[in-house]
Amino acid sequence: MFERFTQGARATVKGAVAQAERGGAGPVTEEHLLLALLEQKGSRASFAVAALGLSGRRASLDAAFAEARRWGGLTKADAEALAGIGIDVGAIVNRVEGAHGEGALDARRGSRRWWSGRRPFTPGAKSILERSLRVALGRGDRFIGEEHLLLALTAAPGTVADVLAEHGATYATVHRALYGPEADGQGYATAG
Repeated sequence: MFERFTQGARATVKGAVAQAERGGAGPVTEEHLLLALLEQKGSRASFAVAALGLSGRRASLDAAFAEARRWGGLTKADAEALAGIGIDVGAIVNRVEGAHGEGALDARRGSRRWWSGRRPFTPGAKSILERSLRVALGRGDRFIGEEHLLLALTAAPGTVADVLAEHGATYATVHRALYGPEADGQGYATAG
């Protein structure tokens, strides 16, 4: 699959590894892939990121990811679903942090160590790479570019897609920014 990655997509994957290293994280996550995409310049994906106003909102994205980590990776949709059955996730997080310290539910907490050799990717990050192939094939492209990675990040359910959606970057809006409004309905379906 990696032989299909463009130079920019490969730079994004390498950038994600660098993001994980700078942040002292263990394995590379979907979040690292997005943060690496935000640093890319001169590509179709960087144009879409700029058109959607994400370029200047790195601090807001970082804050949203920090809050999601604080909540143990639960998305807002998860919290709303739990609230629907009477569970106040905010109150639970506050009680856990009161007893165990701030960030107690952060899955990355305590996993910071030196890695030798290649830095591993989480199953979610691997899934994004695989999904980018499906996005590219769905569009009839013979390569996997940064734009396919960005679309895959918006199509995969989870924290990254939720944070992007909160910032106005859904699969549909990213697809329109990349390919124009006439391309709506073409390519990869978000449910796949």
